[in-house]
Amino acid sequence: MMYATINPATGEQLAVFAEQSAEEAAAIVGAVADAFASWRETSFEERGALLRRVAALLRQRKTEYATLITTEMGKPIVEAEAEIEKCAWNCEWYADNAARLLADEPAESSATESYVEFVPLGPVFAIMPWNFPFWQVFRFAAPALMAGNTALLKHAPNVPQCALAIEAVFRDAGLPANCFRTLFVSNEVAATVIADPRVRAVTLTGSDRAGSAVAAAAGQALKKTVLELGGSDPFIVLADADLDRTVAMAVRARFQNSGQSCIAAKRFLVHEAVVDDFVERLIAAVKELQVGDPLNRATQVGPLARADLRDNLHRQVVESIRQGARLVVGGEPLPGRGYFYAPTVLADVRPEMPVFQEETFGPVVALMRVASAEEAVQLANASAYGLGASLWTRDIDLARRLARTIEAGSVFINGIVASDPRLPFGGVKRSGYGRELSSYGIREFVNVQTVWIGPDRTAPQAALELARAVE
Repeated sequence: MMYATINPATGEQLAVFAEQSAEEAAAIVGAVADAFASWRETSFEERGALLRRVAALLRQRKTEYATLITTEMGKPIVEAEAEIEKCAWNCEWYADNAARLLADEPAESSATESYVEFVPLGPVFAIMPWNFPFWQVFRFAAPALMAGNTALLKHAPNVPQCALAIEAVFRDAGLPANCFRTLFVSNEVAATVIADPRVRAVTLTGSDRAGSAVAAAAGQALKKTVLELGGSDPFIVLADADLDRTVAMAVRARFQNSGQSCIAAKRFLVHEAVVDDFVERLIAAVKELQVGDPLNRATQVGPLARADLRDNLHRQVVESIRQGARLVVGGEPLPGRGYFYAPTVLADVRPEMPVFQEETFGPVVALMRVASAEEAVQLANASAYGLGASLWTRDIDLARRLARTIEAGSVFINGIVASDPRLPFGGVKRSGYGRELSSYGIREFVNVQTVWIGPDRTAPQAALELARAVE
């Protein structure tokens, strides 16, 4: 495995970084474990002040960091700037709310006093992807650090400079040495990190294949895991949807980040009463998308992050067309330098096709005609994934009922699926388990500890003595 910056807009290699050995990784794990002893004793006020300084530095360096994101993985620059802003917001939200979210909770019991407290676990090992190279790190790091844990990051090999920049921003904000460290290690060395008893939990965002491997390694070591493993999100359009807004949001939901998002809309299930109108409007909007240099502020669709990703996307498109999907627009890599793929719409998609069965990570719409809301939900659930879903209708009562039948970690009604620090984020089925963000996310990596203070107020003395003897 090589850690290297290759500009996806040009194919040019810009920087290479040496991998660390198992011995070097173990030394870093030890330093992060040692740092936990003092970091866990800091107050929420101290941790919050640190995260607010991180947020300030992120905004101060927004242009620098956004340019780095764009150079390493090709995100259009305007979206890269928005990613940095979101990271800053996340830091501030947890700085403001962590003490409340992790406050002791009184509990009724037979004790004189009993309560539940939330105690940090220790070093958390994060294996993160390239498509939101700052946001997905801060999504785990802000709550983990605010809870009193320390952190280790193994970032994707194609965004090493983003990884180093994130470590630097924590250091520059005043985070004590070794509370957050980056590892440049192979998958084999990462397995030794997971097994290291000093590492207390593991979180991964990536493919379901990677999630299975990490879950197996962590399970062998009896480590808590949180896995966010991608999705094939349905975008359900019912007959009464506001098509002006729905089509505009459909374009955003599919083509943001050049289609490289776990929660991008991927399977479009459109009621037969409006499907022709929807497709006509969608094609017009797709043809207007500006594809090109991601550093150009007018660009809406940049390159895919790597050549192999573009090749795999094209395989999915070609095979689906061979099986009967109708190519409406696009459907091919773009000529010239870089890893660009034409914004694509496939109609008449069927469930057995790759663009339905697999996660499509790129600017490709897979569209199906449905006869009813019930058929739409049935097809939405006919997927191995269950991360997000969006549902477009004016009938909110119906939407509420349908939402409960959709197998997904989140359902957005008349809005596109998005992550928000105030709401839990995660999936079901092969989209993983556990939650990030909100109170649920910050409580994933803590010891939910019961504290019971005697004497027993209700049990008769004889029964109490018997109970103790039995124990």
